[in-house]
Amino acid sequence: MAKKIRAAVLTVSTRASGGVREDTSGPAICGLILERIGEVVDYSIVSDDFNEIQAALIRLCDTVGADVVFTLGGTGLAPSDVTPEASQSVIQRHVPGISEVIRAKSLEKTNRAMLSRGVAGTRNKTLIINMPGSEKAVRETFEIVHTVLEHAVELIHGEVEDCGRSGGADETS
Repeated sequence: MAKKIRAAVLTVSTRASGGVREDTSGPAICGLILERIGEVVDYSIVSDDFNEIQAALIRLCDTVGADVVFTLGGTGLAPSDVTPEASQSVIQRHVPGISEVIRAKSLEKTNRAMLSRGVAGTRNKTLIINMPGSEKAVRETFEIVHTVLEHAVELIHGEVEDCGRSGGADETS
């Protein structure tokens, strides 16, 4: 890994934010971040509230300056699942390929993946990625996306001059 990625983790769970249940997903992805891509610059828990999620995302992108923000939870069909809507309200450029691949790869493990409404996109120089909330799903989703994060961050920061010749592992031309 050439570039150390500054990542933030935002767990979205009313029960975890209220101390009713322990958040195991947040610490799990924090460990994976430290192990694989860089450093954790912030780890927060908010309730399933549009305004709280929105404010936290703005803070993490605009004040903390994370390269990547992983949101965990709130991506399903329950009435309280508003993470995608809160994320879309702050995203300036959508990156649908990330959420499409997360759903496609997750479908190989469970048919419930098709119920996920997670989104991905950028706000200023930060990539936001919505992930499911369970620890198992967070681990699986991180495995899907972590290999492209360094290149994504370089692109967002304008550090890539010739993207087509950058030598990606799966590049065929």
